[in-house]
Amino acid sequence: MKLNTDRIHDRIAALAEIGKTSEGGARRIALTDEDKLGRDLLVSWMKDAGLDVAIDKIGNIFGTLKGEQNGSPIMMGSHIDTVGNGGHLDGCYGVISGLEVITTYVENNITPKLDLCVAIFTNEEGVRFLPDMLGSLVYAGGMGVASAHDIVSTDGQTLLEELIRANYLGTMECGSVIPHAFIELHIEQGPILENENIFIGAVENVQGISWTGVTFRGQANHAGTTPMHMRKDAGLAAARLIVAVNEIAESIGDGQVGTVGVISPKPNLVNVVPGEVYMTVDLRNSDEEKLKAAEFMLNEVIEYICDEDGVRVDMEKLVRFEPVKFDDRLVDLIADVAKEKVTFYKRMNSGAGHDAQMMARICPSAMIFVPSKDGISHNPKEHTSRKHLDSGAEVLLETVMRLDDGYLG
Repeated sequence: MKLNTDRIHDRIAALAEIGKTSEGGARRIALTDEDKLGRDLLVSWMKDAGLDVAIDKIGNIFGTLKGEQNGSPIMMGSHIDTVGNGGHLDGCYGVISGLEVITTYVENNITPKLDLCVAIFTNEEGVRFLPDMLGSLVYAGGMGVASAHDIVSTDGQTLLEELIRANYLGTMECGSVIPHAFIELHIEQGPILENENIFIGAVENVQGISWTGVTFRGQANHAGTTPMHMRKDAGLAAARLIVAVNEIAESIGDGQVGTVGVISPKPNLVNVVPGEVYMTVDLRNSDEEKLKAAEFMLNEVIEYICDEDGVRVDMEKLVRFEPVKFDDRLVDLIADVAKEKVTFYKRMNSGAGHDAQMMARICPSAMIFVPSKDGISHNPKEHTSRKHLDSGAEVLLETVMRLDDGYLG
């Protein structure tokens, strides 16, 4: 069988027009009007292919082609929601390619042995609702549906309210269908494959993620009349922590990374010593013990900063996911297919979180990566060459065909 790769690119381009930003990026934040329009478009394509479409109680969408043995499907998929000004490939490429794999079966009049399914998961990015990867987390049993429905968005709406408003509150029970296997095709979102001139990454692990909200509370005061030694400067405490997060990552090494992504001072005026600063700390490592060590060091350094600068602190754990090891058999299969199809491949880790890491809780799961130009993602400049996108889709098709032929038994 041969994929219609032109259709993959045409559909990526069509989806990119929904929520297109002035910089040429994409803005389809979860369960906004733009996300709804994107969902509607994908559902129409699923129905055009003759797939059975189901929506679960967290808004995840599933398009299924029935096989000879109905039940546990070979599932592909990802997400179509974006960050505030993202690219056109993150998540979308995996969904559209998964749909194309199934459409290829349909157009060749081939009935698979197992059901084939493409999934679109809700709120993978976590921009509007925390935590990220919410749809797949709930589907895999990591959070109850009722608790997820009660999550309040950044603009004050509950998830349940927005699912109803968007008409994507389904009736399918979350997790009621356990896949035979789950494969997520995705751009790397990093520089490794491109730098090494590699076409395909067979992803073995996903890094653990620890997000912490930190609020330093000092004393707002006049910038001209308050002597330096008498200040309780929350901005200074925040600056110290930014430097410390970098030092923590460097001291642990071995893939440890740390980022301060949000900094929000109050009163945020040029002539006032900041009395309060809210900030976020993102720590990641593929080794759970090293991630725990980084978290311990973070707590220690925050305590030290408070003592030194005379400020108080409130801390909130926003997200905590342990590292995930993917199914060895699936990783081996992807590597074997990549070796035959494109020659240049490597086994690698993922530095970003993905729906596949949640699905790994309930079924054999793995990921296929293709290169990202200059390692850029979550940015309108996000780009992957056509030859690499085509290669990834072809590896996905062959992987699914071998799974359907009984690779996992």
